[in-house]
Amino acid sequence: MSSHPNPEVIVPRASEAETAAVVAAVEQFVRDTAQVAAPATIEPALNAWKQAALLEGISRQPDQ
Repeated sequence: MSSHPNPEVIVPRASEAETAAVVAAVEQFVRDTAQVAAPATIEPALNAWKQAALLEGISRQPDQ
């Protein structure tokens, strides 16, 4: 049994340099362990109907 009924935990505060070092280490860890993004899939050539619809949609004047 402890001689102090409510022991107090004393935790020293980190300096700015120590805090920056921890943050840099975490950022480096995240970069090193991040999954590589899958390459973007290339959409196959548009069929004629889809291409015509897209061209019509962007070449028309907006409704007034």
